[in-house]
Amino acid sequence: MEKTRRPVVVTGFGPFGEYSVNASWIAVQELEKMGLGEDVDLHVYEIPVEYQAVQRLIPALWKKHSPQLVVHVGLSGMATTVTLEKCGHNVGYRGLDNCHFCPGSECCIEGGPECIDSIIDMDAVCKRVSALGLDVTVTISEDAGRYLCDFTYYTSLYQSHGRSAFVHVPPLGKPYSAEQLGRALQAIIEEMLNVLEQSESNINCHNEH
Repeated sequence: MEKTRRPVVVTGFGPFGEYSVNASWIAVQELEKMGLGEDVDLHVYEIPVEYQAVQRLIPALWKKHSPQLVVHVGLSGMATTVTLEKCGHNVGYRGLDNCHFCPGSECCIEGGPECIDSIIDMDAVCKRVSALGLDVTVTISEDAGRYLCDFTYYTSLYQSHGRSAFVHVPPLGKPYSAEQLGRALQAIIEEMLNVLEQSESNINCHNEH
């Protein structure tokens, strides 16, 4: 019997501000070329840097694909490493998007919790990926920046009950190439799926005893 392929959604962002090319979307396109193995049904999407588009698109992606995991990839102009974000934040959104808009409430979900953590153990993922000896440094963060990256992450975490992840990448060539970023994403997402599976099998095992 053929094993069911696991749906995984990975998103990158479109251009914004001084970045006419967004490294996050370039990295996601590289990942799409490489794939995530035969048992993963990979879907990639470019998300506009617009609050209202995010509020519309993220729930639609979850509804359309019922994915095992959604990984959002964003650009950080300050980053020099590939960064795994542990959580998303609900309030503090004052930066204008590409439509010169920001939420009047300055929050993602009115009445939602201040912070939502991913159910994925990012420390474990970081440790495993770092042990692979890739030519890319992977680090951990608890502050996704209170702009569209953080807004998207929180919206997705809220929608998925924590079954989302966010990865920040530096600008292209500072210091990594598109191919290096694509390979890093491939390794990171494979390890995220492994960690997710292990934690779920542990829960199932615990429930059976």
